[in-house]
Amino acid sequence: MKGCGRVNIPELLAPAGNMEKAKIAIAYGADALYLAGNQFGMRAMAGNFDLEELKTVVHYAHDRAVKIYVTVNVFPHNRDLPGIPDYIQYLGEIGVDAIILADVGIMRIAQQVAPHVPLHLSTQANTTNWQAAKFWAELGIARIVTAREITKDDMAIMRTKVSAEMEVFVHGAMCMAYSGRCMLSHVMTGRDANRGACAQSCRWKYAVVEETRPNKYYPIEEAPEGTYIFNSSDLCLLEYLPDLIAIGIDSLKIEGRMKSAYYVATIVRAYRQALDSYQSDPNNYTLDPVLLKEVSKVSHRPYYPGFFTGNQAGTNPESTAYSQTYDFLGVVQEYDEASGEAIIEVRNRLQIGDALEIMQPRAENFDFVVEHIIDDKTNKSVDAVHANYQARIPMPKVLPFSILRKVKVKIEI
Repeated sequence: MKGCGRVNIPELLAPAGNMEKAKIAIAYGADALYLAGNQFGMRAMAGNFDLEELKTVVHYAHDRAVKIYVTVNVFPHNRDLPGIPDYIQYLGEIGVDAIILADVGIMRIAQQVAPHVPLHLSTQANTTNWQAAKFWAELGIARIVTAREITKDDMAIMRTKVSAEMEVFVHGAMCMAYSGRCMLSHVMTGRDANRGACAQSCRWKYAVVEETRPNKYYPIEEAPEGTYIFNSSDLCLLEYLPDLIAIGIDSLKIEGRMKSAYYVATIVRAYRQALDSYQSDPNNYTLDPVLLKEVSKVSHRPYYPGFFTGNQAGTNPESTAYSQTYDFLGVVQEYDEASGEAIIEVRNRLQIGDALEIMQPRAENFDFVVEHIIDDKTNKSVDAVHANYQARIPMPKVLPFSILRKVKVKIEI
């Protein structure tokens, strides 16, 4: 839409760790999803998709005009190569919209076996300048996922110099290593972060050891609990959407393939509403402060703008703990208008008397107090249900994929 007199609203790209999260991301307004198969992705501990599920999610998304990008962004060793050509060929056959990669060997294979599939360069490739971006574009890369370490000025220069699309991470966990290329996990646990098996070693507590006193540990304390010197805060660029749009960024990426369905729904909904509000009236746009409160209702570390506004420290030395103000209690599967009941897949203890907030896709939230619960399996009224149960709850009409949440009660010790 550049140059045609209309505002170029970037694509909203959401994570999908499994089929449920994919459906929820689409319901809450994602334009595209990124996900992985059971191999060759950088989140081996996510649910991920087998070959048949990949085909299913592509069809489901395309039926709703949503794109699917599949990550093949590990850094493979020789022993990892044999299955890659067949896998990429399969991705081309089922119609994925792009393959996300970081390794030139995988890029070469993809161009040979699936030349019609666009290639997106992962943030793991550390693209920090326009010369590098231009180099990749000339090799056939359709989209550059920029390094997370660059500022808005860096992005603007890259945008003016390079014709390839640009994608930027706007929300989620950050890594203390350069664009996530960390060796701590591999060295300390044997789990290779660069092949999808990070043990999150940067979140651990560390001490100093003097070489002549190997059994004497000296804590580095900034708080009574200790100091977590590698622990990064979380990224949030919700307040900077006008800057990203002005630069001409093509895709805004939310991190979180290992996060919950509640996280995906909440964050996608907030960014979707902000983007839609900007598009409707860009000259008078201001960010609704309610949306900043919304993104704080998910489990998260302290937010900061990453490197977008400059090279500022983003470590959180006091603790690796998450802030979590709401409990995720369930997801609406469907609504029976005849009985006035919502069918709920329960994720946390849900009981009569709970004061809930119902978060709906593409609709207003509303408050609701639970007065009646029916166990869907036994068809009997109960006082409470637990995770992994299905229940029916009389309530006002509610949309499928709506989320039930409750203010988290702090337990004083």
